[in-house]
Amino acid sequence: MKKTTQILSALVIGAVVALGSVSCNQTKQAENAETTATDSTQTSAPKGAIVYVDMTKLMAEYDMANDLRAVVETKISEIQAEITRRETKLANAASKYQEKVQKGLMTRTVAEVELEKLQKQEIEFNNYANQKNNEINEELLVMNNQINDAIISFVQKYNEKMQYAMILVSQGDVEGDGMVSVPAPVLTADPSLNITDAVLAGLNEEYIASKNTK
Repeated sequence: MKKTTQILSALVIGAVVALGSVSCNQTKQAENAETTATDSTQTSAPKGAIVYVDMTKLMAEYDMANDLRAVVETKISEIQAEITRRETKLANAASKYQEKVQKGLMTRTVAEVELEKLQKQEIEFNNYANQKNNEINEELLVMNNQINDAIISFVQKYNEKMQYAMILVSQGDVEGDGMVSVPAPVLTADPSLNITDAVLAGLNEEYIASKNTK
């Protein structure tokens, strides 16, 4: 699960950075925006400030990301289990073949026929494994696109209300001395510019509301 989370986080970070600068001069006002941002999404960062979001925390606590990840991880586990089952079956067949050849339990002609069968089975297995691995990658990509679209859509609407000059992405908590625990675009910042909790609250409110309407 941790590996999947890391992949997802890396994919989403690249897309959210595309938000780059969300201008504070957008024409739509908050009262006309379709947003679920409430008082719980307020921050101490002033209008026109350059703020940042901790993507690691966002991906760990965003309900939609966790729900989608659980579904995809179940699919991936099932696919990987079937790949392992077929791989084991092929390995056992190859081992039995080798044992019979070494003991002289097959004629040369029969051994050649059996070898051709094994080689064909190996090709079929490799094709199957490649196909299923492509399905895994596709599942991860679609999941990333869904989460990415939800985050970008919310942040754009949110900033119509807050009117920050720029929203940056960090990966890891900014410590008290202003240093980030891991390399990230935000190397130092005033904690008051961290809008992660506000964005997270708004995202989860929006997601819960969308689930209730279905």
